Amino acid sequence: MLNGTSDAFLSVTTRAVGVGRRDRYRQVVTDLVRARTPVVMGVLNVTPDSFSDGGRYADLAAAVAHGVRLRDDGAHLVDVGGESTRPGADRVDADTEAARVLPVIRELAAAGVPTSIDTTRARVAEAALAAGADLVNDVSGGLADPAMARVVAAAGCPWVLMHWRGHAQRMAELASYVDVVGDVRAELGQRIDEALRAGVAADRIVVDPGLGFAKTAAHNWALTARLPELLDLGFPLLFGASRKSYLGRLLAGPDGRDRPTAGRAAATVATSVLAVAAGAWGVRVHDVRDTVDALAVWQASGRPRLAPSTEQRGAP
Repeated sequence: MLNGTSDAFLSVTTRAVGVGRRDRYRQVVTDLVRARTPVVMGVLNVTPDSFSDGGRYADLAAAVAHGVRLRDDGAHLVDVGGESTRPGADRVDADTEAARVLPVIRELAAAGVPTSIDTTRARVAEAALAAGADLVNDVSGGLADPAMARVVAAAGCPWVLMHWRGHAQRMAELASYVDVVGDVRAELGQRIDEALRAGVAADRIVVDPGLGFAKTAAHNWALTARLPELLDLGFPLLFGASRKSYLGRLLAGPDGRDRPTAGRAAATVATSVLAVAAGAWGVRVHDVRDTVDALAVWQASGRPRLAPSTEQRGAP
């Protein structure tokens, strides 16, 4: 048994999902992973306790309606998550997570909405792919569940490998780096190597620096400023700053209180445009329409790229 999933079950799923769906995933790679325009991933948390919108879309009808709305607002993918990964969050069991996400993914797939499954569990990812998900977004980069690489390789789907050091309850104690950008780059490189050794095709891999996951605000800003160093890994990069606490801290009021999540949309849009201008493949956001509008302006302006600072160029 691997995390409650038997070899026999994996074998059946490989035949049912992997072989039968490879052509569709190849099209997903062409349309999304190799997209020439920035990819916008819309966030759909079907949880009661996510940091920004927990509980708003726990009802199936509300979740599906919001997923369709995100697509209509311009999202290329709707990222469906059934377990909160905010700092300090308690874990839920696999059955609870699956019960939250699978009906939503089935309904959205039936409505023609491309989806990704936001999970660290191979069993949930496997079931979500069978329900119609197009991509696995794994915030643990395959570390939380050793079976994930085998599931992804068998399915042939794209896989987002995020930088991660431990589950939500341990994040703060793990936020220690010699050089956060160099360390994140090296650790992501290890996850890429492991995925390739497991048989995941190189053209199916996307990386994510994991802003806020075992990272302080200073770490997040350093990763943002030095994004090209992560792009040197040679894989598409997903950037996810949406509504995160370090933006709230930046925008704190005169009383010192962090800006609430609902007031962080403009800052999120700014980080998204800066990331894309630095070379990011895509952004993961709650406020899809504002982000899509801002990226349309960026593209109409000739898709300008950020030049390295004098510090990054090594000038005196």
